[in-house]
Amino acid sequence: MQAAPTTDWIAADWGTSNLRLWAIGPGGAVFAERSSAEGMGGLAPDQFEPALLRLAEDLLPADRVTPVLICGMAGAKQGWIEAPYAQVPCPPAGGGAPVLAPTEDARLSVRILPGLCQSGPADVMRGEETQIAGFLANEADFDGTLCLPGTHTKWVRVAGGQVLSFRTAMTGEIFALLGQHSVLRHSLSADGEADEEAFDAALATGFAAPAALGMELFSIRPASLLEGLAPAAATARLSGLLIGAELAGAQDFWQNRDVVVVGSPRLTRRYIAAMERLGGTARAAQNPELALSGLKAAQLLPQG
Repeated sequence: MQAAPTTDWIAADWGTSNLRLWAIGPGGAVFAERSSAEGMGGLAPDQFEPALLRLAEDLLPADRVTPVLICGMAGAKQGWIEAPYAQVPCPPAGGGAPVLAPTEDARLSVRILPGLCQSGPADVMRGEETQIAGFLANEADFDGTLCLPGTHTKWVRVAGGQVLSFRTAMTGEIFALLGQHSVLRHSLSADGEADEEAFDAALATGFAAPAALGMELFSIRPASLLEGLAPAAATARLSGLLIGAELAGAQDFWQNRDVVVVGSPRLTRRYIAAMERLGGTARAAQNPELALSGLKAAQLLPQG
């Protein structure tokens, strides 16, 4: 009978809503992957170690200390322990030293990676920098922009192995807030179905006239009341207007640049198609496990 692999170290991506970890064995191979819904948003600082142990205790050898390297919101002010932001320009992994988290279990040595920040305009990221490091582990000479769509979409200029600058758009959060808590909620599709023709038209409008966004958004409601705008078309119009306005504001990041989109398949397709319809080009990241790749790259850095 073959012996079970021994854990050399554990990589973890600890977000606001979820915890995901990988047990790394000899030679850097992943032999276990686990996740839980115990994200940072539901934990007090003294609850992080118990949450980690609930997911990984059986992966810890009893006779030695196992290093754990964490990225994401565990390093926020409200997290396990604050890992201060590293100022850009800097490498995405290695711009700042990981912070040692307090632990009681003698089998654990936990370090948390810092996020990135910039001034003028002020912005921050925490977790995405590790995905960027994972991308650069495969494309070290990349000179262009990474787009990471989601609740808070990141537009990141990268060159020479460093993050040079970035901006964050609240498009995903605004879509959710308007769809759930505004008057527009009465007009939208309950199942999220969208009309591609309506999306394209709204995308062009949002991109061409972002200053009129507030008025164009409200027009969705009277169009549904007076003109019979279908829920699927209303949903697509909301999405198209918001993404169009975002792309208008982010033109310096994506026009005439090599752009790679890093996100869920649905959002990746949406953003690539939107940029192409507006005259740009973009491609999807090929590695589905960029956070893990970034954690592996950070683990190899000297530990100061």
